[in-house]
Amino acid sequence: MQVSDRVDGVPPSGIRRFFELAEEMDDLISLGVGEPDFSAPWSARDAAIASLERGETSYTANRGKRELREAIADHQAENYGLEYDPDDEVIVTTGASEGIDLAMRALVDPGDTVAVAQPSYISYVPGVIFSGGEPLPVPTRAEDEFKLTREVLEDAGAQEADALVYCYPNNPTGATMTGDELEEVAAFCREHDLIVLADEIYAALTYEHDHTSIATLPGMRERTVVFNGFSKAYAMTGLRLGYAMGPPEAIGAMNRVHQYTMLSAPTTAQHAALDALENCDDDVADMREQYDRRRNFVLSRFAEMGIDCFEASGAFYAFPECPTDDSEAFAEELIQEKKVAVVPGDVFGAGGSGHLRVSYATGLDDLKTALNRIESFID
Repeated sequence: MQVSDRVDGVPPSGIRRFFELAEEMDDLISLGVGEPDFSAPWSARDAAIASLERGETSYTANRGKRELREAIADHQAENYGLEYDPDDEVIVTTGASEGIDLAMRALVDPGDTVAVAQPSYISYVPGVIFSGGEPLPVPTRAEDEFKLTREVLEDAGAQEADALVYCYPNNPTGATMTGDELEEVAAFCREHDLIVLADEIYAALTYEHDHTSIATLPGMRERTVVFNGFSKAYAMTGLRLGYAMGPPEAIGAMNRVHQYTMLSAPTTAQHAALDALENCDDDVADMREQYDRRRNFVLSRFAEMGIDCFEASGAFYAFPECPTDDSEAFAEELIQEKKVAVVPGDVFGAGGSGHLRVSYATGLDDLKTALNRIESFID
């Protein structure tokens, strides 16, 4: 069977190998998975159960239940100042990842160049390739706290790109950007006519300052598609529900692809998501508070070990420097010898080399044990 060159040229996920090693071990503590250790709030789960008991198991509208789209639009306006029409500027997707894939396929023509701010979520570059585009890595720097700047955009040649994709708060680094810092990026995109795909799935998980969406900045709403969802803030990863917001022509094109592929996002998950938006803000606040406590603990422990790690201020990741020259070998030996899983930074693209992604989306007791094991391994 002949596999297409486009797919054959994309290597398997660099994270999966470490997960597969971890699955074979007992007494392993994983700091590698980007998934909350919490369950979805009870209220949202009850709403999902009630919808099943009512027999609501049919398709919804392609774009998602209108009631949910209205709630998304209201929530984004109230929390982030984003104003979108639920009828033609919002689409509910099967996870934020599907939304990003839809945008790539709907907005990127073969041969288009897409600048990818890195280190980044591992799906961006394959998504560009699958759409026929040409990915252009834009490596951010540890000395800039992994923020996207005009300098790194220019150094990478992004002024010649057609689009820019980024994620802030960032996976894998935990970096965030303020409104003033984003204005520099926005000005660059306006000057060079770049479309922006802004992955804001961790928007609710910031600790030092409030989240700002680039779409709220002057001249950016009409050239930006914003992605968010329920996996991270609401601990609903397995329900696979996200959404995208943007100009009508972009959302309409994305929906056209969505109609022929996914048809509509999972109905039961949409009922849970509606309840989450209406009733679960306190649950999100409680989870964010616990993540912040864990963040401070992890950062302090790395400091005690003498490991350089900038002060990550969002998501639920730390991105310390690797104590050795080979982060992949370090991570593999750490699993084998101390039964702690972390992810080498190299798998997240340019700028990640020499670092490790450490997730603190796990209980404090396990974090304490894992970091003691890491310290012992380094010693």
